Amino acid sequence: MSPAYRSLSSRIVSLWLGLLLLLIRVYAYEKISNETLNALPRPNDDFDIHNGALLSPILRTRVPGTPGSTAVLNHFADFFRTTLPEWTIEVQNSTAKTPTSKGKEVPFRNFIATRDPPWASAGDVERLTLVAHYDSKIEPKGFIGGIDSAAPCAMIMHAMRSIDAALAKKWSAMKEQGLDEPLEDAHGIQVIFLDGEEAFKEWSDTDSLYGARALATHWDDQFYPAMSEFKTPLSSISLFVLLDLLGSKSPTIQSYYETTHWAYQNLAALEKRFKSLKQFKSSSTDSWFIDSGKDGHKLTPMGGIQDDHLPFLAKGVEVLHLIDYAPFKGFPSVWHTIDDDGEHLDTETVEDWGMLVTAFAAEWMELEGYFDHPATIKGRSDQDSAEAEAIRLNKKTEL
Repeated sequence: MSPAYRSLSSRIVSLWLGLLLLLIRVYAYEKISNETLNALPRPNDDFDIHNGALLSPILRTRVPGTPGSTAVLNHFADFFRTTLPEWTIEVQNSTAKTPTSKGKEVPFRNFIATRDPPWASAGDVERLTLVAHYDSKIEPKGFIGGIDSAAPCAMIMHAMRSIDAALAKKWSAMKEQGLDEPLEDAHGIQVIFLDGEEAFKEWSDTDSLYGARALATHWDDQFYPAMSEFKTPLSSISLFVLLDLLGSKSPTIQSYYETTHWAYQNLAALEKRFKSLKQFKSSSTDSWFIDSGKDGHKLTPMGGIQDDHLPFLAKGVEVLHLIDYAPFKGFPSVWHTIDDDGEHLDTETVEDWGMLVTAFAAEWMELEGYFDHPATIKGRSDQDSAEAEAIRLNKKTEL
């Protein structure tokens, strides 16, 4: 067999294995019930632009390397340390010269928070990864960036707080049932708030995505122990969900990647269910997800939208890009203007996004039956939860 033929055969085998894994994942994706959707925690006043515990501290200028950036970074750290103490947090640091730094190195700090099953080592955990950038543009002076991307950061924070107790309950049930082997359903979740997405002068390959480029390179060079399930932190990302420019009324979200179109469609299905249950506050009746009815082979090409996902996509990470962009219309009208502030956010849409991201994460992590609300949990013992988890896992293996 020639080397070229062996190489072709290897690629074909890899392709078939990849398709098989995708089919297994789609098959194993367990929907959450309407009861759970109705009972998911709401953000209440957390998205209030003046006093909201999650959003208001982010609504300030936060150019990399400035006191505003440090204040927002501390807000993230304080939130996870006090509200979600079981999460592991870290800051990945890098520096780079920018077109406006006059030869000086500007610091960029990516915030990373991770929640893994307590029995699993890092190299054996596949993680859903929710991402937004937290920096703001240097111009126009005083730019806040409500949709870009203070609100997306707050949405993710709300979602993680909302599912944390259910995660703990699920993993406790798995341990009770003896299902806490290192490779048994080892799925975790991860949050990344990236620094330096915005250009300092004019968008280019070198003047943009500072934090994303640094983190993707760092994780590509960081190897887990030899016998781990995954080779690097990049390969352990099951899905990289990037939220950007979200918080304006009646958003338009396209699907850009065939391999993650099924996840996009699941998100669209959750939106439809929320609306049918009258659990959305915003008045839009049209679906936000305009490609939900399309075949994955017939998606609109990416169209040149550059964002923090690109360095990860280039290294083989699966991406779901949630960005408000309408064909023939473009980005929301406040994009990169001084009007992109808290006052121009549509609060009801922001809250609906928070609920939708919560439901998507809960469904991905298969948390049905683990939320503390009377319709599903009241009177249910840990043994009942453990037995239910054993039945669910058994069904997942029946392919």
